[in-house]
Amino acid sequence: MHDIKWIRDNADAFDTAMQARGVGPCAAKLIDIDERRRANIKSTEEIQAQSNASAKLIGQAKANRDEVRARELLAEVSELKAARQEAEETGRKLEDELRGALEILPNRPLDDVPIGPDEDANVFRHDWGDKPKIDAPKEHFDIGEALGGMDFETAAKIAGSRFVVLSGELARMERALGQFMLDLHTREHGYLEVQPPLIVRDHTAYGTGQLPKAAEDMFAAGDDRWLIPTAEVPLTNLVREDIVEREKLPLRFTALTPCFRSEAGAAGRDTRGMLRHHQFDKVELVSITTPDQSAAEHERMLGCAEEVMKRLGLHYRVMVLSSGDMGFSARKTYDIEVWLPGQDTYREISSCSVCDDFQARRMNARFRPEGGKGTAYLHTLNGSGVAVGRALIAVIENYQNADGSIAVPEVLRPYMGGVEVVGR
Repeated sequence: MHDIKWIRDNADAFDTAMQARGVGPCAAKLIDIDERRRANIKSTEEIQAQSNASAKLIGQAKANRDEVRARELLAEVSELKAARQEAEETGRKLEDELRGALEILPNRPLDDVPIGPDEDANVFRHDWGDKPKIDAPKEHFDIGEALGGMDFETAAKIAGSRFVVLSGELARMERALGQFMLDLHTREHGYLEVQPPLIVRDHTAYGTGQLPKAAEDMFAAGDDRWLIPTAEVPLTNLVREDIVEREKLPLRFTALTPCFRSEAGAAGRDTRGMLRHHQFDKVELVSITTPDQSAAEHERMLGCAEEVMKRLGLHYRVMVLSSGDMGFSARKTYDIEVWLPGQDTYREISSCSVCDDFQARRMNARFRPEGGKGTAYLHTLNGSGVAVGRALIAVIENYQNADGSIAVPEVLRPYMGGVEVVGR
């Protein structure tokens, strides 16, 4: 959620930021609503002051036994009460109108974010490792189906398209990947492991920006509840409506959860394989910080996600997303894109975003500044550390052998009982 005071003071800059996010100029409209809202507040206060003054005069009139004047004042107070109620109702409507106009606007990009409409404007930052040399590499689904551990046909009978049944050593490998990532982030990176609810309420999804704009991308669970599209939603909301003491910051949370997405905008894309499914596992990273910490925390979070890729020995590159390719709540996003030999291309496996106070305003999440009075809004960050299903895809394709088997990355072997190769 945007700060209307900042918009009033920086209207041109706000319009420029919204244009970079693909939204037309809207500062003037927002300021107009706010001016009417503020005028209504002043009018309501004046009516209340007048009513209080008249009520005081009633007592004086009665003390002077001036019944005629007392009745006149009573009638006046009654009229003022009705006027105040009308003004308050108008005020509520203006508050709702302003909130409704603000809540659908994406976050402003930071100054160093590349400006562009889509992924074609993303900027290369750095890469790590080398592409493996594989003769005639196969895609993950061809390998997985041949091994008998990846079944899309049975999954479709059970749940429809965009699901998979993993079994045997491939199911074990996916579990191993998730456990390895959790252990790395909790033991070495200082994140607190959390097991959050997988179903959240409207206001929870609203707090992180999924609602109202992204409702079509989520699965409704009924009774104003939703299946989580990412653990970012419950983890970030751990501080909603709280005032966190500064000395406790930063807070760092991680969780391995199933994620559920309708993929409403993905018709016809990645219909084969596991790349874009309705249900997938992901290790999420969430940080809650002060404003002065958030930029450094963003770099730190990226490093934590990169370490997963390095220990798995997977070649990847890091991209800075353009203003038009970032998520709704982000001010800046790094994407880690893993190399997939079977596809002969890079695919996103982690996104690390800094949101500044955008989500905190929606959640009313604050902290007490050191040596200062009052409270200030927290800064929030989130990232994949990393998507488990896509990590499985990357391991299958990068560690495939000519005989159709898969070499197990050394870091995963302790989680797989020492197994070094997955074969039929």
